[in-house]
Amino acid sequence: MTQPTASPTLDTLFKRNLARQPDALALVDAPNKPRVTGQPPKRLTFAQADRMISSLAAHFIESGLPSNSVIAVQLPNTVEFALTVLAAFRAGLVVAVLPLLWRQSELTMALNRTAARAIVTSGKVDGVIYSDIAMNAASEAFSIRHVCGFGSELPEGMASLDNAIFRESPTTRPVIQDGRKAALISFDVTSDGFRPVPRAHLGLIAGGLAISLESDVPQGATVLSAFSPMSFAGLTSSLAVWLLSGGTLVLHHPFDEEVLEQQINEHRCDTLITPAQLALRLDELDLAARMPSLRNVIGLWRTPEQVGSSACWAAQQATLTDVYLFGEAGLFGARRIAEDGSPAVIKPGPHGAPRELPGSSIAGEVLLTPRGTLGLRGPMVPVAAYAPPPPPSDAPIASPPRDYVDTDYGARLDRVTGAINITAPPSGVMAVGGYRFLAQDLQEWARRLGQGALLTALPDRLSGHRLAGRALDNARARDALTELGLNPLMIEAFRDRSSAA
Repeated sequence: MTQPTASPTLDTLFKRNLARQPDALALVDAPNKPRVTGQPPKRLTFAQADRMISSLAAHFIESGLPSNSVIAVQLPNTVEFALTVLAAFRAGLVVAVLPLLWRQSELTMALNRTAARAIVTSGKVDGVIYSDIAMNAASEAFSIRHVCGFGSELPEGMASLDNAIFRESPTTRPVIQDGRKAALISFDVTSDGFRPVPRAHLGLIAGGLAISLESDVPQGATVLSAFSPMSFAGLTSSLAVWLLSGGTLVLHHPFDEEVLEQQINEHRCDTLITPAQLALRLDELDLAARMPSLRNVIGLWRTPEQVGSSACWAAQQATLTDVYLFGEAGLFGARRIAEDGSPAVIKPGPHGAPRELPGSSIAGEVLLTPRGTLGLRGPMVPVAAYAPPPPPSDAPIASPPRDYVDTDYGARLDRVTGAINITAPPSGVMAVGGYRFLAQDLQEWARRLGQGALLTALPDRLSGHRLAGRALDNARARDALTELGLNPLMIEAFRDRSSAA
């Protein structure tokens, strides 16, 4: 009796590309990487990347990390990010992605909530010493047994991975390539608070398919990713889309417009993945003339309620696909096919990938919940992670479990067109770019600064919200928030506005 074929993982997809084209260019760093991390940029073929992935996987195994244990990763959008994630999968580990905007307090909470056994970071990113932040957070997480990083001048006790990726080792262990196995833990903030969100490989692949098929990314594409990878959307839009296309992934640490344009033209990139507001700005600056090789632009919206009122897309040689992001719950894409370049109409019900193929249901389903909010259902959506708490044992009738995730985004049905209009973000949740937090946290942080301190979130057209603060002594307030290990956005809210910008 033959054994059933296991479903694919991201490492399976990588090995398929490796077998087909070992000498093809796979991963490319940005030329300004020395400024970002202090390291020289890398250009790797699939064969070169495979050797480094195997070396890193051997390092993790030899460090004593058991199969299915959690390894936390906080890295910029560089080649090391892709190598580390794929090496963790090859070693049978689960990756917990930690946004770069997170500092010690959030890192410590995430490490403890996931019982992470190791953390990988970079020595410096944009002048910030992330290795020290990781060491301090690890000292408060009792489960951490291994701290390692890329870059020079790592603190004592942190293992260097720059040597590990070049050290060939025969150490391996059998890992069942099953897409149903846990692969990723990302972190969301909902009205109920901080929430770890686990996903299997199949969920990651489903997210990548939803993006790549809707936007019609061709096989062998040269994809430039200018979106932070430390989230579900960031990882699927870069790593999964690249592995599904089997082409080249060019990485850009957001954001340097001159470097971005240089990379696109030098590598003749046909696909650009970037925050949607940036894509629309490039369109205003004559994208067709400046970047003629582009054929697909994938714009990711962290504020999906703003898509409907966004500017029309003018570039003729490249199509724009709007990707609606709902925290870590899920996403869906809609390519702009109208002649005037306006956003596509989103209707409730199953949506395929691409949408114009009737009966296709790869991407999932959009629905309007009884609460007047947007719901998501489909293979990428981790329903269990967002399930409401069970009813009391003495409840008269137990309601059946939901098979969808309520995103808490306000939505209504247009009676004329039948379209779903997303009207408002989740109540009580603030978003500054990709950083989400509870509104009540602002009051708690301001309270710690003493009498006369104010910290508030103001509406912002581009990022959702922006932070503003006031204290009797702004410099002392910044120092106090730094000591608390809070996000730099909180700290810079108390910058001195009387000085020159």
